[in-house]
Amino acid sequence: MSSKFDLVILGSGSTAFAAALWAQHNGKTAVMTEERTVGGTCVNRGCLPSKNLIEAARILYEARHPRYPGLTPSKMKLNFKALVAQKDQLIRSYRGHKYESLVGGKVPIEKGHAQFLDPNTVEVDGKRLTGDKILIATGSRAALPDIPGLQGVPYLTSDLLTSGESMELKFLPKSLLIIGGGYTALELGQMFHRFGTKVTLLERSEALLRGYEPEVRQAIGEIFRAEGIDVGTQASIREIRTARAGITVKVALNGKEREFRAERLLMATGRRPNTDKIAIERTGVTLGDHGEVKVDQFLRSHVHHIFAAGDVIGNQIDNQMATPVGSQDGGIAAHNALSGEEMRPVNHRVIPRAVFTDPQIGLVGLTDKEANAQGHRCWCSTIPMSLVPRAGAVRDTRGLIKMVADADTNEVLGVSMVGLNAGEVIHEAAVGLRFHAKIQDFIDLLHVYPTMAEAIKIVAISRYKDPAKLSCCAE
Repeated sequence: MSSKFDLVILGSGSTAFAAALWAQHNGKTAVMTEERTVGGTCVNRGCLPSKNLIEAARILYEARHPRYPGLTPSKMKLNFKALVAQKDQLIRSYRGHKYESLVGGKVPIEKGHAQFLDPNTVEVDGKRLTGDKILIATGSRAALPDIPGLQGVPYLTSDLLTSGESMELKFLPKSLLIIGGGYTALELGQMFHRFGTKVTLLERSEALLRGYEPEVRQAIGEIFRAEGIDVGTQASIREIRTARAGITVKVALNGKEREFRAERLLMATGRRPNTDKIAIERTGVTLGDHGEVKVDQFLRSHVHHIFAAGDVIGNQIDNQMATPVGSQDGGIAAHNALSGEEMRPVNHRVIPRAVFTDPQIGLVGLTDKEANAQGHRCWCSTIPMSLVPRAGAVRDTRGLIKMVADADTNEVLGVSMVGLNAGEVIHEAAVGLRFHAKIQDFIDLLHVYPTMAEAIKIVAISRYKDPAKLSCCAE
């Protein structure tokens, strides 16, 4: 059997759906493919389930550790199996409303393993799909390092939050060892710790969150250790093997050989593009060193009728492997492939990001190091959350905020924040960066008092004044 379409889309995640909806709205025919579950990573095993369970863990933790004198700790009962069940129900509902129902059957989704037969033809379990244009939106999966013994032991990846698949974790482990120190490791590590699991984090670099501002890395490490999470940095994994009660990991830590034991092992060592199992070599498409599809600013590969977007293009053209970026770029890719109009370039200059730890981490733009590498003469300032009235009022002064600006023009180049609601606050900075705002623009903007967003105003004021000597409303 074979079918002909204007656009054949490999994948059915947020990038693929954005492209399919563009095609549907503009009268073009399209088809998506899906080997696992419709909706891809975000809704099924990534953003949605993790944020759902992270919030449950926060409620549980705050009940046991109230910040206010006069509030008595309350030990809430945890039914982990019931939490998993409500998470699964939420995923099913969200997938139905935000994915499957949107195409209303007008864009078919072919289930099964997809692979190329030639540059215009994809086969899905014996069915051939031919497209005038092709969009590769197969996303990414957990990247696994070459560690002796790893393939011989059971381990988890971030797929443990999936629904209806064999790798779903339905029982709370007594202990969990996490290899990795990125956002996935931090979010899941703190979540499991708060559910009552003994958590150990092992990261190979000198601090967590490699590539982030050093002040951010230090702050979140101190916060995690203060909460009781065992964090080991500069950890070189020598060997992993099974043990009677789980797994044993041999580690060189700060120059000393140590062994860690845990009931379960979670590998959180980054992600890699899904290009190695779709016979992509039959297309002539060029791949990068990490398996990413090489594209230009219009998301077009070296084969001009084949486009790619989302996680599958990796970090090139300043891309971030994140759901909203893929969703935006999916629509752009469909426009460029099908409209016949002037092509739209992607714009990845301003991409706000968040890590949903507690407190949250929000960041946008350049770090101090990146700004200097680009030739800016930088002005940088970091202030603690203790100088933000809202943080003091709600008795949560953990964290800090850092602003990076060009010292000659005063244009703000980047903001990083560790603090309450940082994932929300960072959007103010993102809007500012989009319109090339200067330090004075943040100072002159009136802020509601007291709010966490005032942190941006206060750190901007530190360009000219000591923020410790401001009155309540910071000017």
